[in-house]
Amino acid sequence: MCGDLSGTTKGDTDEKNPGPEIAPFSEVVRFHGHLCPGVTLGYCAAKIGIRELRSARDVDEELVVIVENDACGVDAIQVVTGCTMGKGNLIFQDYGKHVYTFINRATGDAVRVSLRDMDLGHHHGTAGPGKNGGERPSPEDRQAMRKRMQEHVDRMLAEPPENYFDVRHVKAEIPEKARLFNSVKCSKCGERVAESRARVQDGDFVCIPCFREYSRGW
Repeated sequence: MCGDLSGTTKGDTDEKNPGPEIAPFSEVVRFHGHLCPGVTLGYCAAKIGIRELRSARDVDEELVVIVENDACGVDAIQVVTGCTMGKGNLIFQDYGKHVYTFINRATGDAVRVSLRDMDLGHHHGTAGPGKNGGERPSPEDRQAMRKRMQEHVDRMLAEPPENYFDVRHVKAEIPEKARLFNSVKCSKCGERVAESRARVQDGDFVCIPCFREYSRGW
């Protein structure tokens, strides 16, 4: 079940073969800043990934996660897996898809978790305007919306995560570990930029914001 906040998944563990420890959902909400279905979906996806790879939370790039959106759920992915942008093992691909690929460097195992084709709001009866239509919601409407939101999230956490995601073990190219690069000084703004991201213009290094793009349409 997705919503076992003790950190394990009922049915996935037993005394002889305990599953990996999962961060409680409350930590995810605290990190994200508020409760919402999006961060709940990310929590469910992350639990699937950790469970399928039989992996502990990442410490030093043992895991890699490729996320294909920059939505709320990515915060949950970071908390549960320990993969972060700063460590270089959370890789963002701007595809606008609720798809997450979890990779274990040590074993080479990879699992792709993709959101099923469904309208999540209508699936749980939470979509639709308040009593005031397009007007600013009243305090009563806001309270009712918060109640529906909590019921929605509780229902999501109580259901098997496979209700929301398709799960496939895949062969994935394992990205190299994060590298440190020398930095150079931008000849325009004077700020330092990683050598791998610098451009050359008029014979000098410039950063991407200062680079004057030239194109003939291809």
